[in-house]
Amino acid sequence: MFRKILSTVVLGLFLMSSIVVAADPSQEINALDKTVAVEKLIYGVEQTGALVDRVRKLETDIYNVDSQDALLTKIDKLYDYVKGGSGTDSSLVLRLNAAEWSVTHSVNNGPALQRLDNLEHSIYGATEKGGIDERITKLLSLTYPAGQVNAVHTTVNKDLLIKIQMVSSLDSRSSRVGDEVLFQAAEDVYSGGVLVIAKGAMGSGKVTKVERSRNFGRDAVLEMSFDSIASLDGSPIATYVGEKAKEETKSLAKAAGASVAGMVVLGPIGVVGGAFIKGKDITITPGAVMYIQTQADTLIEGLSVTN
Repeated sequence: MFRKILSTVVLGLFLMSSIVVAADPSQEINALDKTVAVEKLIYGVEQTGALVDRVRKLETDIYNVDSQDALLTKIDKLYDYVKGGSGTDSSLVLRLNAAEWSVTHSVNNGPALQRLDNLEHSIYGATEKGGIDERITKLLSLTYPAGQVNAVHTTVNKDLLIKIQMVSSLDSRSSRVGDEVLFQAAEDVYSGGVLVIAKGAMGSGKVTKVERSRNFGRDAVLEMSFDSIASLDGSPIATYVGEKAKEETKSLAKAAGASVAGMVVLGPIGVVGGAFIKGKDITITPGAVMYIQTQADTLIEGLSVTN
């Protein structure tokens, strides 16, 4: 009985804390959460060991120094550096994306350290020595005047169209509700002359409904959401498939001869009728192209370039 009461109290406190966080998005996250966020961005995974050692490693890898600042001060500086929270400097994400985009006109995905290594290999033939900050600055000096990225804050307007291509492979015979759906920008997206989403930027959603094909010509059903895509500064932009996106996808499917792209939001093209005839299954392969659109006006930091 006591355990039941305790569980109820804990659950209530959890829900209350969740409501508080949701009501106040600006609420500070704790030092450990900040450290983990930085580690995942730099290395791809959370690191292990004592917090002081983990922070020292981050400082060394990013700045090539082990400062004498207080631990919490170090963590705040690292978090602001990767997220762009200082209010004046662009985030590590935006600077890395800008460097990558200036060379390939697309961005890759994965840990920042790995992406930096790959980019240096493509340019110099080997990875450079020094901290991440110094290495990115050197790359930017190759492609931007005085190494300065012309970053500006801009609003991505509601219902801005985004052409995407599927990364995930989906099949009405094997996919399940809740499965992750991955996609990426198929081309650069501009808003008011500012690059806001780079080609290759990753987005995600989930499978929301699956029905297998059945006899009597009843076709399969495969529905999914397209929840968000990463902007150039790394922040998520909420997305969905609205009427505007559906019309663009219809035109795309028609031009492609009613290809897989049309199946994503329109359902299988060409209904099979007749008793005892099995309906059509739905298969969506990586590379299938369609459109989504932004859900609301969103303030982000983009790159002012000549489109």
